[in-house]
Amino acid sequence: MLAAGALLGGALAVPAVTASAGTSGPCSDADTAIYRPPASASAAPGDVIACRTVDSLPLLGGGTAVNAWKVQYGSTDGHGRRDTVAGTVIVPKEAWQGPGERPLVAFVPGTLGIGPQCAFSKQLAGQYQDAYEGPNLSALLKAGFAVAATDGAGYLDGQVHPYVSGADAGHAVLDVVRAASRLPGSGVSPDAQVGIWGYSEGGSGSLWAAQLAKSYAPEVNVVGVASGGVPGDLRQVAKALNGGGFAGFLVDAVIGLSVTHPDMPFDGLLNDKGRTAVKDAESLCAVGTVARFTGAHIEDYTKDRLTLDQLYALHGPDGTTWGQVADTNRLGVGVGPSGSGARYEIGFPVLQYRGLLDEVIPAETGQGTRRAYCDAGVATQWTSYAGDHLLGDPQAIGDSVDWLTDRFAGRPMHGNC
Repeated sequence: MLAAGALLGGALAVPAVTASAGTSGPCSDADTAIYRPPASASAAPGDVIACRTVDSLPLLGGGTAVNAWKVQYGSTDGHGRRDTVAGTVIVPKEAWQGPGERPLVAFVPGTLGIGPQCAFSKQLAGQYQDAYEGPNLSALLKAGFAVAATDGAGYLDGQVHPYVSGADAGHAVLDVVRAASRLPGSGVSPDAQVGIWGYSEGGSGSLWAAQLAKSYAPEVNVVGVASGGVPGDLRQVAKALNGGGFAGFLVDAVIGLSVTHPDMPFDGLLNDKGRTAVKDAESLCAVGTVARFTGAHIEDYTKDRLTLDQLYALHGPDGTTWGQVADTNRLGVGVGPSGSGARYEIGFPVLQYRGLLDEVIPAETGQGTRRAYCDAGVATQWTSYAGDHLLGDPQAIGDSVDWLTDRFAGRPMHGNC
């Protein structure tokens, strides 16, 4: 789901970061190597497959000097199979002034589009489409933190991003943390304290990383996760999006889940309009997707004008229904604190936030995810802002960076469940 800033341009007053990056380390692979899928995905999760020093980060503006690298790294998809993902690691040149190792923030971008041309690492390095979260990264770097920003799965050449697939997203986030410490010349310690931050699609990805951290990456020292505008219940969000101004996100979500579940009924359901919609969605990025599909109804894209409820009832060869696929990606199910025996044990504080006027993520969805975490006993802080979905992201930048700073400093968090 689209986060903020795409419509705000340079109006945000945020710390500036120098676009010029250093040339530390032996990372000299061609840019094409970062986005070329390997013949077989065999690298271990977090292992660096290819890397390239980045000489310019225009999306960040000017100010703090940094070293930066694009990196292709091993990961795991939502079905437990080896996968390959790209991302960006950025480290301030100035020595860390705090105690211990320099902290690392794994940043999860909001909706950018589902085609490889929309990859966050490409946009950060100047292949501008409509990325909007440079101010978020600038604020983190100004605070002295290293940043590891995953593109997410499905952004290599010829791929399609598995939009809203929780396990794919969570694994990609945790593995970019591993890759950052294995990247030659980064100076990121494998023992560094790690914060995770994301809004909208990034809010979902960051919470999935929180839920999967203990089982998937127990060695990663996560101390806090900040997640805003979270689409925690896909069914509720789909109902709100269908026929509305942000229906393009629903189109992306349906395509994304068809990528992760290729045996489920999809292509055979589409009419000519639906096949055109798929091609258009894969060729556009965030703003183009919103414009192209404003007011679209999912029923118009199938031969039998299937409603969402009718689509949920369809099943694949093993009996799994589309409704079950959607519900598998629901956040807050099976969570609990450390030692609880829950499926997803979360042993660190969580910040959740949303705009009070959010027109993309229904209030019941945001509040439902919050209640699920609170009821399960996970240490949770909740914050709301006066803006809508587009404004909720920039309004939270200062508070989110301060909240992560407090976690790195070991200060107690006073939850407000």
